[in-house]
Amino acid sequence: MSKHMQGAYLPGNSTVELREVAVPEPGHGEVLLRMKASTICGSDIRCIYHEHLGKGPEGYQGVIAGHEPCGRIAAAGPGCRRFREGERVIVYHISGCGVCNDCRRGYMISCTSEKYRRAYGWQRDGGMADYLLAEEKDLVALPDELTYADGAQVACGFGTVYEGLRKIGISGDDAVLITGLGPVGLATGALCRKLGAQTVIGIDVAPERVDLAKRLGLCDAAFLFGSDSLARVRDLTGGRGVERAVDCSANDAARALAIRATRKWGRIVFLGEGGRVEFNPSPDIIHDQKTIFGS
Repeated sequence: MSKHMQGAYLPGNSTVELREVAVPEPGHGEVLLRMKASTICGSDIRCIYHEHLGKGPEGYQGVIAGHEPCGRIAAAGPGCRRFREGERVIVYHISGCGVCNDCRRGYMISCTSEKYRRAYGWQRDGGMADYLLAEEKDLVALPDELTYADGAQVACGFGTVYEGLRKIGISGDDAVLITGLGPVGLATGALCRKLGAQTVIGIDVAPERVDLAKRLGLCDAAFLFGSDSLARVRDLTGGRGVERAVDCSANDAARALAIRATRKWGRIVFLGEGGRVEFNPSPDIIHDQKTIFGS
């Protein structure tokens, strides 16, 4: 094994810098991964690549980029309890302290330790390199039927969607509206299919995204956003609206549509980061007994 490797850094001016760095050695409870796939998240583009938006402990710390890593264990340090050299793994993108209330509940993303909560590719070296040093506790076994590219998408994108869908619950009783058909929206459609949703409806402002959702068979109906979107969703659901809505757009009009297109007692989850939304609490939420989740 070479003692040096190349890693990709994001200086924040819409460029990528490749630098030669030393291959790290795993310490206690750590593994060294030979990287096989590392996908790009929208937050990498929005918050790091074009400019460094994050500040303080959660900002980009000038490390090797990439928080959606997947690879094979090249070496395991002392103290590893489960994973061994040669195994295929996904790296969960947030490394928490492991001892705060949120970490102990399994939500490392909400770790409250400013000192020990570190995201791969943001505060600690990520997957855009030949090798990645990871903590064993952050690893998820990659099943044989999934490729490394599949695993990288699970690391953040699909995992984010799955957690949101678990909160609202998806079953064969549900019609689901997805606002925003980018990578996260398409992942939502794929998972809703596997979870048995009765009907999946997708909306976006980009014709190519609508066409892709149709071509992949992820939506029963997909169309461009417009002034008639609410009426079209209701027409597709017998006038009632959907049981579940998932916003993946962070757009204020799309979020408002997700709320208003949901029927009485329905559930809405917001996955898209940033933006804002305006709604009327009584007619839009309270009177119809709706619930909004963030995930």
